[in-house]
Amino acid sequence: MTIEPSSTTPKSSSVYTRFVGHQGVMVGAFIVLSIFVLALFAPILAPHDPYNQDLLARLIPPVWDSRGSWEHIFGTDHLGRDYLSRLIYGARISLLIGFGAAIISGLIGTIMGVMAGYFGGRVDMVVTFLITVRLSMPVVLVALAVVAIVGGSLQVVVMVLGLLLWDRFAVVMRTSTLQIRSMDYVAASQAVGCSTPRILMTEIMPNVVNNLIVIATLEMAHAIILEAALSFLGLGVQPPLPSWGLMVSEGKDMMLFEPWLITIPGVALFLLVLAINLMGDGVRDITAPENRN
Repeated sequence: MTIEPSSTTPKSSSVYTRFVGHQGVMVGAFIVLSIFVLALFAPILAPHDPYNQDLLARLIPPVWDSRGSWEHIFGTDHLGRDYLSRLIYGARISLLIGFGAAIISGLIGTIMGVMAGYFGGRVDMVVTFLITVRLSMPVVLVALAVVAIVGGSLQVVVMVLGLLLWDRFAVVMRTSTLQIRSMDYVAASQAVGCSTPRILMTEIMPNVVNNLIVIATLEMAHAIILEAALSFLGLGVQPPLPSWGLMVSEGKDMMLFEPWLITIPGVALFLLVLAINLMGDGVRDITAPENRN
């Protein structure tokens, strides 16, 4: 009699192999992890105080310019603040807003979508109506109006974006739940008397989590871009906080003479958003039901 080996190790190895072998996930994870480490250890890695002003050292170009200096590798801004230090601390702002907005909107949209898809009927009608109302309101215009009335700050931006970006979560979770609730295993759980919370947590959520991950990464990247846009317009994160969008806004008046003032934070935004999207798409490919062993 032969004993069959446990399937746990091969399955775990297969998932690990798919993660390592997916170039998008690896590239995105490397960039996001690098930015996260910079943000986490900003007080140690930043060469200067990002808030310290020195008007005698204003607008020093980056080190690759002939006028640059290794004391300020990325140069200084119009107030003489070290640009590399502000860029490193700005990563904290972008990641905090991205994660915060994604968590708030994800909780709201997931609860609404799963409830609508599972219960249907009047619950579905109410949620669908709320989604329609939300989709009729332009995110940027509403965010601008609310921030202009309430006042721009880090906390306000996170809350406003979190309360405005839940619609995609709700739509995707509703559609996924509608498909899953008709499956045999859900019907079997209902037949044996499992409670509704247990069915939702053990049968519905594990099968929609891959879609949830993708939407979360998309909305995280969306929130980072929206924060940069609001800060660029002067209604987001307020000075002297080193937001990347605010850095672009402060350098726009000198973009023809000192283009690095907007190029450096712009490239940082591009890399972060690209890496988050690469991670989301890759995780979706790896965790998709058709790719599981």
